[in-house]
Amino acid sequence: MKKIISNKILLILLFITQFCFSQVDIVYSDLVWSDEFNTNGAVNSSNWFHQTQLPAGGSWFNNEVQHYTDQLSNSFVDGGLLNIVAKKEPYTDQGITKQYTSARLNSKFAFKYGRIDVRAKLPIDSGTWPAIWMLGKNVNEPGGYFASTYGTTDWPACGETDIMEHGIFPSQSINYIQSTLHTPSSYGNSVNNGGVDALDLANNYHIYSLNWSPFEMSFLLDGVVFYTYNPAVKNATTWPFDKEQYILLDIAMGGFAGTINSNYTQSSMLIDYVRVYQNTLVDTQAPTNFTASIGTVTNNSVELLLNANDNSGVVAYNITYGSTTISVAGTSGVQKSVVINGLSPSTYYMFSVSASDLAGNNFVNNPIILNATTPAISTVNTECAGTSTVAIQGLFSTGYRYGFQTTGTNVKITFELLDTDRVGVVAYLWKQSPFSEVQMTNVSGNIFTKTITGQTIGSTINYAVKFAYAGGLSVTKYFSYVVGNTCALSVDSTSDLIQFYFSNPVNDFVTINSISTIDKVEIYNLLGNMVLKTTTNTNKIDISNLSKGTYLITAFSGIEKNTKKIIIN
Repeated sequence: MKKIISNKILLILLFITQFCFSQVDIVYSDLVWSDEFNTNGAVNSSNWFHQTQLPAGGSWFNNEVQHYTDQLSNSFVDGGLLNIVAKKEPYTDQGITKQYTSARLNSKFAFKYGRIDVRAKLPIDSGTWPAIWMLGKNVNEPGGYFASTYGTTDWPACGETDIMEHGIFPSQSINYIQSTLHTPSSYGNSVNNGGVDALDLANNYHIYSLNWSPFEMSFLLDGVVFYTYNPAVKNATTWPFDKEQYILLDIAMGGFAGTINSNYTQSSMLIDYVRVYQNTLVDTQAPTNFTASIGTVTNNSVELLLNANDNSGVVAYNITYGSTTISVAGTSGVQKSVVINGLSPSTYYMFSVSASDLAGNNFVNNPIILNATTPAISTVNTECAGTSTVAIQGLFSTGYRYGFQTTGTNVKITFELLDTDRVGVVAYLWKQSPFSEVQMTNVSGNIFTKTITGQTIGSTINYAVKFAYAGGLSVTKYFSYVVGNTCALSVDSTSDLIQFYFSNPVNDFVTINSISTIDKVEIYNLLGNMVLKTTTNTNKIDISNLSKGTYLITAFSGIEKNTKKIIIN
């Protein structure tokens, strides 16, 4: 089908593309493989293979109940769209009768590194499980297109990349889609995942994308990154994604997708196109103007500031210290900040940094040696709440608000992005050591929270937050918090603590921010005497009559209250 696109739509696509490019580490721009589904009838057999062979035991994995078939009624092209159709119908194949049919297509094309875009509209019927995903070309799965020739590796060691799955997340909204990585380090109910709500999946087409580089895998919905997988240590356990993978398109039925409605008859996943991009230019020029220096140093981290030029537009930096090696990508001519976390206090570190391009051309004077010594651990109290503008990646204009609250052995961590010019904000909680990333829950606006469970009272935890949004990302500094600490000199015993924040120290006024309504505020001196009480203007309190010094401020919201230390200058 010829697709006539107006100038307005072209501008929108350009806008989305620019957003996409600004968020990923490497931009892939050369179309190397695609199917536009322009010829009506059966799917293009040069591009796709119908996988129909049942696994051992006669049933598909995850307790699914469908037969995958090569029937024209389950997969066909019509009007410029690939139709993958799941149907309720008795069907006997390989000596087994099932009550549902569908299609599972393997691409006959496999690739390593690049970007894949799939524009599709999904079924949302109860019990349907549409998926756009990839498996390692080396997967040992009888019946797969590549298995007979290349199938040397069992799942999950082959690596599985779920670009989009829908229908298997009962606690989420009907418009929720998720991307997941399955590796030997985490598979099945893998912790390596991120999801997002799309706009009206049943009636709208969306573009589901993966940007896959040697350094990280970023998943995008309509050009906006919502999850990035970048393990600190890349080996066969965490990163089997250094080999070719192929594309799968299917709708499974039942199993993890839950009960199929008794009135179900059929539904379709409609796919407008599948496109794969790589960079095909033969690069023979090595990077130039490579510089490296030390940035911010803390008791457990060192920032490296790297820059180089390369005609390809991308520079790869290889960093070695001790027995550890990490690799990252940067944009040519743009300073790259790399924060090395999990270091020891009061320790000397030597970093060897080399620059190359993706074709393996090395900077002529590699490596550059950098030296840094981490300071001793500060004796300053850890932080419970406040505001900041400090970033270890990206920038904050207005800043962010943070809060840590212990309940039992759980710690609730809340961050709010105060920058008002960010669109499509999602937040990920970063654990400093060992590094991990998990998506936070959106409370309202740009307020996000995550509760970490089973903590030890008195232990110190270190967390930061990555805010991702259309056009880029910004990462807060790491905050240290002692589990169980309220960061006040004296706090009344209470099981219900509201979260409120203010800058410290203060002068004539204290401005309180909270997602709760503050009914009353009381301020006490360190002898326990109340020196101020107000039930009006509780968000901006005049303290100009109080002497300089340290006080305790208590905020009340209904039956809840919380007390914090405040310093008046």
